[in-house]
Amino acid sequence: MNPEQRYAIAADHPSLAGHFPGDPIVPGVVLLEEVARAFEAWRPGSRPVAMPVVKFLAPLRPGQFFTIKFAESGGREIRFECARDDGQPLAQGRLLAVCANS
Repeated sequence: MNPEQRYAIAADHPSLAGHFPGDPIVPGVVLLEEVARAFEAWRPGSRPVAMPVVKFLAPLRPGQFFTIKFAESGGREIRFECARDDGQPLAQGRLLAVCANS
């Protein structure tokens, strides 16, 4: 696993205006963008090319802090987990990665 890093999606993120007015939640795709960025920081020189398995477990609110953790699964596959600061799991899945030099 990687050292825990804390993240938050700003309340003024452009995707939040329509997701959902008056009761915003962070769209899953925005959370997965953060997973991809965090992976590239964790593994410089590698990049995710697919996320064949993703399970969303709970909503994330704008400004709410969360962590992303990675673990080796063998080969090009990496497991990831996202959880709120209170321990509530948000999402989990697997990503496939390639070395940027490949």
